[in-house]
Amino acid sequence: QVQLVESGGGLVQTGGSLRLSCAASGRTFTNYVLGWFRQAPGKDREFVAAINPSGGLISSGDAVKGRFTLSRDNAKNTVYLQMGSLNPADTAVYYCAAKTTWYNVPSARLYDYWGQGTQVTVSS
Repeated sequence: QVQLVESGGGLVQTGGSLRLSCAASGRTFTNYVLGWFRQAPGKDREFVAAINPSGGLISSGDAVKGRFTLSRDNAKNTVYLQMGSLNPADTAVYYCAAKTTWYNVPSARLYDYWGQGTQVTVSS
């Protein structure tokens, strides 16, 4: 089992920034691909970004490219999502997820473990 706990969500104005963190415990952190997804009310869960175990591979969704940066600190068992140039369309619950392969990282159904989510609200 891998336990994932997100933090760092909150309310921010358009154009602002936030950094989300996802702390992992349980199995060996460096065995896992870590991904971020988001879900707005009434919408499907959307892929945000994913990072491979070494941190050398990153995949980002089109909606966040150039604005969000993903990184991981394997010594702290934590992955970070730095979000910038936020706008109301970024409002959602953000979830951290983990799986062991890099295959098809945008597919939420392929992730084995999920956190509880953290709310991000961007005001206009």
